[in-house]
Formats: sequence, C-alpha cells, structure tokens
Amino acid sequence: MSDTSTVHDLTPEEVAKGLVEGRYLLIDVREPNEIAAEAYPEGATMPLSAFDPAALPDPEGRTVVFACRSGKRSVTASLAAQAAGKPYNSHLMGGMIGWKAAGLPTKVGG
Repeated sequence: MSDTSTVHDLTPEEVAKGLVEGRYLLIDVREPNEIAAEAYPEGATMPLSAFDPAALPDPEGRTVVFACRSGKRSVTASLAAQAAGKPYNSHLMGGMIGWKAAGLPTKVGG
C-alpha cells in the first residue's frame, strides 16, 4: 500500500470547476516566495514549513483541496491533516505545473 492511497487526486480542470462552483477551498502549501512569484487565482495559503492542521481555515462546507508546485507537498499536507483528525483527503494532482499545463489562470503576488 502506498502513502498516497489515502489522498484523492483531483485534476486541474476538476479543481478549477469546483472553485468556480464554490465546492472547493484551495489551500496552497508552497512557500511565500513561490506564492509571491505565481499564485492560484483564489484560495488560502499555509506554507508546509509552518503547516498546522488546527490553524486551517473553516471550509464552510466546501471540500478542502491542497495544492503545491508539483503535487508532492500537497500529499504531505493532506496526510498531516488526516493524522490530526481532519477529513481532508484531496489534492491538486500535478500542482502549479499541472495547473499551468492545463492553461488555467494564475496571478502574481499571492
């Protein structure tokens, strides 16, 4: 059994659609310098280096989706949140790299 078996992969297209429809809360776990250079168009930020599941924002009924640059740190964040008892098991497959490859918009400056 692999470590990612408890983390659900979502495609960039699925995440973008869910954000527009208000079904997802995106949590970007990249570091501040990465977010300053290029950010997802909406969502909250919590760098993995300072990740605290207890401090995650209330998703208010939405599904929490973790995101990073390539899809590795978002899995780590999801597993950490689950270990802390949070039911957050979704992440953006491919991260920012996949998001841009899908032609989805980004913004500058978090």
